[in-house]
Amino acid sequence: MSLIFIGDIHQNWAEVEAGLSSLPAPPRAAVLLGDIECARPLDVVAAPLLDHGVSVYWIHGNHDYDTGAEMWANLADPGRNPLTAAGALHLRVIDIDGVRVAGLGGTFLPLVWSGHARPRLRRREQLATHLDATHGQLDTAGRDALAHFLANTAIWPEDVEALSSQRADVLVTHEAPSSHPSGVGALDDLARAMGARVVVHGHHHVTSHSTSDDGLRVLGVGDTWAVDLDGNVVWRGRKRDRPLPRPGDGWIVQSIAA
Repeated sequence: MSLIFIGDIHQNWAEVEAGLSSLPAPPRAAVLLGDIECARPLDVVAAPLLDHGVSVYWIHGNHDYDTGAEMWANLADPGRNPLTAAGALHLRVIDIDGVRVAGLGGTFLPLVWSGHARPRLRRREQLATHLDATHGQLDTAGRDALAHFLANTAIWPEDVEALSSQRADVLVTHEAPSSHPSGVGALDDLARAMGARVVVHGHHHVTSHSTSDDGLRVLGVGDTWAVDLDGNVVWRGRKRDRPLPRPGDGWIVQSIAA
């Protein structure tokens, strides 16, 4: 087992440690699917993986800015994370043990793009002027803080366009594609444009395995659960009282780990 995907950790690293301890041998690499919530630098909190010799790759989720720019820096600042900075997958394609893995972190935010309608903004260069017009009640510091949040955590059309010109085997996202009833079809389109045959996502805290009519596979990974690239559950993590989703239109649920 060379590569696993771990769902939203939300600071519950003890679950990851327990999962690793249940394995006969650790994987060579792990991809974290966002919502890590780094109260300390990722290099520090990811010790359960790093200390087992597991290479750490990651994207961000919608809760990785919850306490502001300091939490964000604990995840994304390379100066704070010399061990894990190279594993930042957002807007990149990285070969991990012979698998080309692409990453798109963040979520669809209506101030930029809801995912279900035309984008309000396409490029970050439009953000300052837009906020001056729509959030003039904020002082300069407030608008700057909002701009920093949106620039880093929203899914931007310019980023989807940039990724769509690259090639990958697997697309890793925090948001779900349309296989989940709350998902967004733009991510299906991105995966197909990149030639990816598998999408792996977190966010919804449900572990599921779905297949589209044309063979695109989607693996949903629950909070602190881990799965491999074939959709096999590597360990079971936290289980919250969320209903298992019905599949989106055109999707068949192959299996769901309850």
